[in-house]
Amino acid sequence: MLWLGVVILLAANWPQWRGPESSGVSSEKNLPLEWSATRNIAWKTPVPGQGRSSPIVWGNRIFLTSAVEGDVLPGAKAPKHVMDGNDFVHPDSVGATKSHKLLVICLERDSGKILWERTAYEGAVYDDRHKKGSYASPTPVTDGRAVYAFFGSQGLYAYDFDGKLLWKMSPGNLGSFGMGPGTSPALDGDLLFLQCDSEDGSGSFVAALDRRTGRQVWKAERKTRVSWATPVVIQAAGRKELIASGSETIVSYDPATGKELWRAGGVAGHAIPSTVHGHGMVFVSAGYPEKRAFGIKLGQAGEVVWSYQKGTAYVPSPILYGDYLYLMTDRGLLTCLEAKTGQVKYEGARVPVPATFTASPVAFEGKILLTSEDGDTFVLKAGPVHEVLRTNPLGEPVYSSPAISDGRIYLRGDRHLYAIQP
Repeated sequence: MLWLGVVILLAANWPQWRGPESSGVSSEKNLPLEWSATRNIAWKTPVPGQGRSSPIVWGNRIFLTSAVEGDVLPGAKAPKHVMDGNDFVHPDSVGATKSHKLLVICLERDSGKILWERTAYEGAVYDDRHKKGSYASPTPVTDGRAVYAFFGSQGLYAYDFDGKLLWKMSPGNLGSFGMGPGTSPALDGDLLFLQCDSEDGSGSFVAALDRRTGRQVWKAERKTRVSWATPVVIQAAGRKELIASGSETIVSYDPATGKELWRAGGVAGHAIPSTVHGHGMVFVSAGYPEKRAFGIKLGQAGEVVWSYQKGTAYVPSPILYGDYLYLMTDRGLLTCLEAKTGQVKYEGARVPVPATFTASPVAFEGKILLTSEDGDTFVLKAGPVHEVLRTNPLGEPVYSSPAISDGRIYLRGDRHLYAIQP
């Protein structure tokens, strides 16, 4: 009975980026399949500022991060960026000239009421962000005791569930070519993991911190250009591995020591989508400038079993559900591959209306949910045949990935957090 209780608890919580296993897959049943701005909405709560982080849930608490833009700061500007030997300014970079307030927000699950709001950081930011992004893009993580919120160069902050600051740390200045932060912290046992890849690869590292104090336990330096992917901890072949995606290399570390276990060739593009794993393999992808997905056999050699050269997204992560790996472009073109072999089941399948996607998919009970920037969620039947079951319009832009917890789907819109319940 105790074992059953633990399973139920894990299913009810959504403690980190993409849920309990960092996969986007929920084991819950009887979740809502139909909603609109007014139908099957348990509550919606206005959220201050702008954030692209996903909500996380533990018990009756929901945590979010957000960024509130302030006034222009005299003399504030982004650092100099160099690409291929030339000065580089991304045309969509904004933000470094202004002050920002970075928030950690706690809501009550039952009512949506904001219980507390804390300013983790206020002042100048190190680099620009993409105009469609936010300085609060990384999703926080919780162990049920504290919540850990990462804001890139502006630091990592630990709060207890009553909003008391426990500790904070700075990873140093991390250049991002003016695109802002993206990688979320990962957690396993007493260790928090940060992937901090710098712009030109100099000074890049992966680190483990003691979750109780913020003290650095180990640090592994790496020659990897800036990335926005979130590292994942997996259990494979009787051991744990910390997998970190990157442009040049995919590296597996021993989570306890930081020792490198194996490495494989990188995604050869911007490492933004997170990895997923299953069937004794890990699956990685990138969508710009190269479109590439591949499956790596877990083990000492980092053997690439198969690769696929199209159908991947710049931002959204793939999802592994059952025997199939689903890829999606930023325009919503779907590809289904047999996970073990890379065999194509279908490719280039479309959603019913033209759409752009930033959110990553989630899955449950034989369904896959894709939420567009317009706020439309397309419900697909999982499996080797493409079938869209329905479209649910929210009526508000959505850039954040959904969370699933205890019978509800949580969608963070541009201005509100929605709790969707049948």
